[in-house]
Amino acid sequence: MSATHADIVTVPTDAGDMPVHRWLPPGGTGSGVLVLQEIFGVSTYIRARSADLAEAGYVVYAPELYHRIPDASVDEDDVDRGIELAGQLPWEHALTDARTALEALHAAQERTGGLALLGFCYGGGLAFNLAAQVPPDALVSYYGSALPGLLALAPEVTMPSLHHFGTADTFVPAEQIETIRQAVTAANSSAEFVTYDGAGHAFDNPSPLFHHEQASAEAWQRTLAFLAAHLG
Repeated sequence: MSATHADIVTVPTDAGDMPVHRWLPPGGTGSGVLVLQEIFGVSTYIRARSADLAEAGYVVYAPELYHRIPDASVDEDDVDRGIELAGQLPWEHALTDARTALEALHAAQERTGGLALLGFCYGGGLAFNLAAQVPPDALVSYYGSALPGLLALAPEVTMPSLHHFGTADTFVPAEQIETIRQAVTAANSSAEFVTYDGAGHAFDNPSPLFHHEQASAEAWQRTLAFLAAHLG
């Protein structure tokens, strides 16, 4: 993954200006992808994946959803601290700020094509929730940790969607993954649901604590192909 980083723009919210990391594709314009963070914030990993998307031709925004929390620093493999920070941020505040960032990306002059949501773990559930409110052209959710509690929204998530889960996920057990699969595919005939044998939770994160090399590579290629098919 590339770690190239472009710049930061600010988006006004009811809690002050929210920093939003922005990457532009080589051509300067393109379809837009809003990337929503794991519990570790807009980490080196999230920035690297965002840069990968920009290199693939997308305008990418990644909002700092923890901007409301003083001293929200967290190491990228400190699970307890990440859970603590996520718990300090009311879900509705995160959802409101994600929506604000999506609206800013929608209005950005650099965005000349479609619009997608892509979320990892915490952000995977947040993206699903946001997609039910403000439908994008496409949704990609990596092991959305909040999805078990959001399935009542499934009938509202009607755009093409792609869901990734590992079969060895201990945070979202197999029976919950099957419940999620049934709900999202029953409500949406265009939903794609893919599981990866032996991969645990956060398998795309390159930290040795989480990473599953084969699942990560396969899921990312599926993600790029999915975005290309639905955003151009």
